[in-house]
Amino acid sequence: MMIQSEYRTERTLIALAGPEDAPAVQRHRRANRDHLGPWEPAREESYYSLEACRRTIAAGIEAARTDRGYPLVVFDSARTRVLGTFTFANIVRGVFQACHLGYGVAVDCQGKGLMFEALTRGMGIAFHDLALRRVMANYMPRNQRSARLLERLGFEREGYAREYLCINGAWEDHVLTARIRDR
Repeated sequence: MMIQSEYRTERTLIALAGPEDAPAVQRHRRANRDHLGPWEPAREESYYSLEACRRTIAAGIEAARTDRGYPLVVFDSARTRVLGTFTFANIVRGVFQACHLGYGVAVDCQGKGLMFEALTRGMGIAFHDLALRRVMANYMPRNQRSARLLERLGFEREGYAREYLCINGAWEDHVLTARIRDR
């Protein structure tokens, strides 16, 4: 599968990060460390280094090349600042044609509809460009912002998984949701 080099929405530019984007990714990671920490795996200090950002970008390019995942960055329209990220991960082809969706938005971009705007375009990428049939997204029950976002995007609750992921050093329950491609 192939994706375009970039996608535009009214206020954003969505792209697979390249090596030139490492400084912007690093600024985003550092600026949002406290904001995103409660929702992500525990991070070593080295995660916030420029070198770690370069490695993450290289791994993302390789994942996309091999159709295993697409870690996309939501930039401002000038591609100078990272507003958020979303990833189509754990892609399974064959009879499944599905993936997991993970996402995060910068602390100062919350409540402005930017992630809804970006993920609305993202779902088109998943279902049309990547020809996926199912996108699964899971959230911790206390993360009501994610619950509302996924509902607005058309995801439906499919279950509840106890101690589903180790987030910030603790095993956390998750609500399981999915969206199926319209026929």
